This record gives sequence, C-alpha cells and structure tokens, in this order.
Amino acid sequence: MQTAREMTSNGPEQLPDLHRLALSYAPASARRQTLAILLLDSRLAGVVRSAREPILAQMRLAWWRDRFSEDPMDWPEGEPLLAMLKEWTGSLKKLSAMADGWEALLAEGDLTPTSISEFAAGRGEGWAVLANELGADQVEARKAGRAWALVDLTSHLTSEPDQAAAAELVAGHGFKQPPLPRSMRTLAVLHALAARSARRGSGMLDGAGAVITAIRVGIIGR
Repeated sequence: MQTAREMTSNGPEQLPDLHRLALSYAPASARRQTLAILLLDSRLAGVVRSAREPILAQMRLAWWRDRFSEDPMDWPEGEPLLAMLKEWTGSLKKLSAMADGWEALLAEGDLTPTSISEFAAGRGEGWAVLANELGADQVEARKAGRAWALVDLTSHLTSEPDQAAAAELVAGHGFKQPPLPRSMRTLAVLHALAARSARRGSGMLDGAGAVITAIRVGIIGR
C-alpha cells in the first residue's frame, strides 16, 4: 500500500519546517529515534491529506497499523522507515495509536471534540512510545504530545465549525511546560511553541519570538 515516494522518504528534509527546527535540538543519542517518530507522523499526515477517498486513506493507515501488530522481524524489507524503527529495543505495538489518531479525522461531517481528542491522543501516544524507548517519563511525554497536537491541528483547519471545536479544546488545556529530559528536547520545543501559539492566537512559527522561544527551550529545556 506504500507509494514509491513514501518508500524512499526517510530523511529530515522530508519534514515540515517546524519539525526540522525542533529536531535540530535533539541530542545525538536521541536524534535518530526522534526523527523516526516525526517521519511516521508526517507519513500518516500525508496519507490523510492526499487521499481522494476516505476508504483509500483508511486502507493505507491500516497497512501501518498491521505492521505495528506484527513482530518487527516479520516486517517487509525495503521500507526505510520500518528499518529505522526496527532498530528500537522497546515495544512498538502502541504506535498503532498514531494511525488511529489520524484516522479520526476521516469521519464524515464536521470534526467533533471527541474525534479531535482521539486524534490528539493518538499523536501523543507516539511521543509516549518514544519516551519509553529513551527511558523518559511516558506520562509527561503523552500529555505534551497531545497538547502540541491540538494546537497543530487547529492551525491547519479551514472550516469554521472544525476550528471552533478545536479551539474549545485548546482553550481548556493547560500548557504548563512539562518536565521533559534532554532526550525529549524536540518535544519540549514543540510544546513551548504550541503554548505560545495558544496564548497569542498565532501560528507556531509566526514572528521572531517563535525562534527565540525555540532557541531558549532547545538549549535550556524551558
């Protein structure tokens, strides 16, 4: 179910600017694992964004979900992203939640608080799996990942009902900077930019202040 382009896209140049900026602050010991999570998230986003029919997107998301239900030793050869994830020592089964999260956006009609929460929870779970791999606190990573996902989604919505539903969840979410270790510095940067965006009602990379925030959190963690 993977396209030729998907099969070869496994470098940071494939990531959005925001992700590349945050990734630049990952320590060398955590960079490859963090890159893998960001690439997976970007790949799943591309599935939802580019599919002409929801059923096609669901089939492609199911392909990834099926992989994470398998033993990595049984994964097909030739997919660079799977090869990166195969290097991990911890369980990858919960990465299927990321596919579930992105699939929540494919429901018919306007987005609801429930579907948006499912989406954010799925992306947050991906960060929790990374935290487990890096020996960090999964609870804090999950919370920070969910908060960032809510703001990130809000910034990409164009429908007024969808925007209103997402904005309501963002408004009800606390954005206290989580106590994440250096190994999770990429997530700390993303969360800080999301918190700034939520306060100001602006894009996560809008203005010089966004760069200053990324530098500050990227270097000192808060």
